[in-house]
Amino acid sequence: MTTVKEEQTTTSVALGDLIREVEGIHADGYRLVQIGCTNIGEAYEINYSFDKGYRFRNLRLTVEPEIEVPSITGIYWGAFVYENELHDLFGIPVTGINIDFKGTFFKTAEKFPLSITRKGGDRCQNV
Repeated sequence: MTTVKEEQTTTSVALGDLIREVEGIHADGYRLVQIGCTNIGEAYEINYSFDKGYRFRNLRLTVEPEIEVPSITGIYWGAFVYENELHDLFGIPVTGINIDFKGTFFKTAEKFPLSITRKGGDRCQNV
C-alpha cells in the first residue's frame, strides 16, 4: 500500500482580511471542510480549512477574548454550525451568522466551557 502525502498550506490572516481571503478561496472553487478553535493561552487560534481536489488550504486567525469575528456564512452557508460552536463553547462573538442560535446551539453545564477565562476570571487549562 502506498501513502501519498498531500501538500497542505496554512496562512495566517488578519481579522480585517478574513472575509476577503475566504471570498478568494471560494472563488477558486474550494469547499469549506471545518472551522476549528483552540485556546493558545491569552488568545484563541481559529483555523478555517478548505479543500479542492484533495488539496487543503488553511487560514489561521488569532483573536483575543471578546474580539468580534465576522461570519463567513455569506460565503459558505453551512459555516453557521462551526460559528455557533465558536460562540457557545469558547465565548467568541461571531457577528452576522445566517442562523444564529444565540447561545443555545449546545447545551452545556457551564457557559462557554472552553473559554480562556471562566467563572469570573478563573484561568482555563489548554484543552
